[in-house]
Amino acid sequence: PVQLVESGGGSVQAGGSLRLSCAASRLTTCRPDMSWYRQASGKEREFISSIYTGGSTRYADSVTGRFTISQDNARNTLYLQMSSLKPEDTGMYYCKIVCLLGAYWTSYYGQGTQVTVSS
Repeated sequence: PVQLVESGGGSVQAGGSLRLSCAASRLTTCRPDMSWYRQASGKEREFISSIYTGGSTRYADSVTGRFTISQDNARNTLYLQMSSLKPEDTGMYYCKIVCLLGAYWTSYYGQGTQVTVSS
């Protein structure tokens, strides 16, 4: 099955930066976008950013101007450059892709990478 492995998380002070990576493998027929989500403790998973194979991007209002999503040409690796980090950015960050599993479109997430921002 599709495999996603996130990395790059860590602990930083407010105002700092981190770069997350998501290595994708065993891709089948997939939709043209890949995304980042995050989940803070006790809260629902929320959309952060997405990128399409053509290069167009979308961001949540809370991260616009601070985060930048990118991917390599082969879609093997997805990145999230995070700058001007705030304590409210703390959470587990997941990458997501939607691919066919049999006849059904299925959402795949990695195991996540933890980001902790201290004030």
